[in-house]
Amino acid sequence: MDNQIEEIKRRIDIVEFLGSFITLKKAGRNYKALCPFHQEKTPSFVISPERQIWHCFGTCGEGGDVIKFLMKWENITFYEALTELAKKAGVKLQKTTFEDNAWKKKQKFIEINNLATQYFQYVLEKTKFGKKGMDYLLGRGIHPKIIKKFQLGYAPLSWSSLFTFLKKKKYLAEDISEAGLAIKGRKDYYDRFRGRLMFPIKNARGEVIGFSGRVIEGSETEAKYINSPETFLYHKRETLFGIDLARDAIKKEENVLLVEGEFDMISPYQQGIENIVAIKGSAVTREQLLLLKRYVNKINLLLDADSAGEEAVKRSIDEIENLELEANVIKIDFAKDPDEAVKKDPAKFKASIKSPTPLYDFLLDLLKNRYSLKDPFGKRKIGDEMVLYLERIKNPIVQSFYIKKLADVLEVSESVINTLIRKIKYKEKQKTFYRSEKTKKEEENREIVLQKYLLSFIFQNEKPYELANSLIKIIAADDFSLPVFQKIWEKFIGFQKEHPEKFDLHIFAKKLNPEVQPAFDEVYLYASHEPLIEIKNIDRVAYEMRRAGLKRKISEILAPQEEINEDKKEKIRELNRQLNQVEKMITLV
Repeated sequence: MDNQIEEIKRRIDIVEFLGSFITLKKAGRNYKALCPFHQEKTPSFVISPERQIWHCFGTCGEGGDVIKFLMKWENITFYEALTELAKKAGVKLQKTTFEDNAWKKKQKFIEINNLATQYFQYVLEKTKFGKKGMDYLLGRGIHPKIIKKFQLGYAPLSWSSLFTFLKKKKYLAEDISEAGLAIKGRKDYYDRFRGRLMFPIKNARGEVIGFSGRVIEGSETEAKYINSPETFLYHKRETLFGIDLARDAIKKEENVLLVEGEFDMISPYQQGIENIVAIKGSAVTREQLLLLKRYVNKINLLLDADSAGEEAVKRSIDEIENLELEANVIKIDFAKDPDEAVKKDPAKFKASIKSPTPLYDFLLDLLKNRYSLKDPFGKRKIGDEMVLYLERIKNPIVQSFYIKKLADVLEVSESVINTLIRKIKYKEKQKTFYRSEKTKKEEENREIVLQKYLLSFIFQNEKPYELANSLIKIIAADDFSLPVFQKIWEKFIGFQKEHPEKFDLHIFAKKLNPEVQPAFDEVYLYASHEPLIEIKNIDRVAYEMRRAGLKRKISEILAPQEEINEDKKEKIRELNRQLNQVEKMITLV
């Protein structure tokens, strides 16, 4: 298995592969990008074509190879990622006893969800208990073929019919509950979904990962919709209803319609509008946009025609800009939501889809309708609110276009709008500076930064032996405060003795112990993330490291529990003498 994994990674270039998902920019011998796994404004995601690894130096701190990237990107197990990459690389995986417990657990939960889907379908289509659900669907104009295509079902108004069914299929009560289909009561388990029309929620691969249930019968105080809880498979922020059916149409049309509810997705789909998906929850999330960005760069927000829909549009702006998506808003002024619109006037609805309003035009129109352009104070409110959006625009061409447009609307010069934007940027810069400086000191002190940078600089240098030989005159192994850095340094010095002719990075990396390997991967890429220290000052980095090391040794001797005898006093004097020399050298380099 190890040989097959290595062969797969040899055949798939990490830069080319990751570049098909995210935007990469050259940074010396490496590449950088905004981390796709957390929100950030400054690139902290570094990829090494030489080592075929990646690492995020931002909030998430994740790292790995192409397999680990695909696992996180697709939210799949190691075995699933390996199988997909093997197909791409043209490597046939041999039968193996390889154990992937996460994959086994996922398969078990998918089996449970598939059985639950079949059960709900059977109740809806074949039993008297499902008649209410079927009548409701037909009453809303949903065609029987669409009912089957979406695998819609019905959960009868009983306490444990599904639970009993799944127990008979030999599944444990704990697994049924963990899958989100049952709830443990005081005495026994009972069904989570009762008296509800059931919508299976699938991932892009068509696997059922959860359910949404719309109440049909029962207490009037019950929530209209309830969804599966967060489970091993289902994460609301990452989910888009209908993505499995819409994926190919989204690619073909090169844009996607984003709506709020299941019926808002199903009704247009029934009319032949197939590049459409529904968000789960009331807000468009970064994770949902990342999922869409795999297929398309253009999104059309088709949210409810009310204040909540408008707010959802506004809340999505930062994520849309961070992901460099082209966004439009489709306005419906003849119905409350897409489901009602497509039923009331299908032709008018389709015409609306073909005439979307660019996002920032939509926001400007909202403000023009809210405030008066006839008095200066109304104009001031429009300007103050609109520049908050314009300041976030990443693309300078797009930003310049809307600055001019706002200036024309307010009948002022563009310099006035630019002044307002500069004020906002200045305030944000001040906040970010103080916040980031404080955070940096709390998370990682300068001593660790210097050690990481020095090691990284050596390993990324064209002549690492030559550089190390000059630095070894300044620093010693115990100047590294972390044992793992000491091990890397000592291993490198020993490696030079074994291979004095030429340094081979790949051979060196393979010789490291498994527990050291992750730290080395991070250290190796660090200089590309933190290029703050100029090349000519690498000696200064070493001297600052040495100074910190000497101070640390003095502090250890002066620890309260230690008795200071004459030998220790002499040692302190010697360390202070060395410290004075280092201080002088720092002023010279």
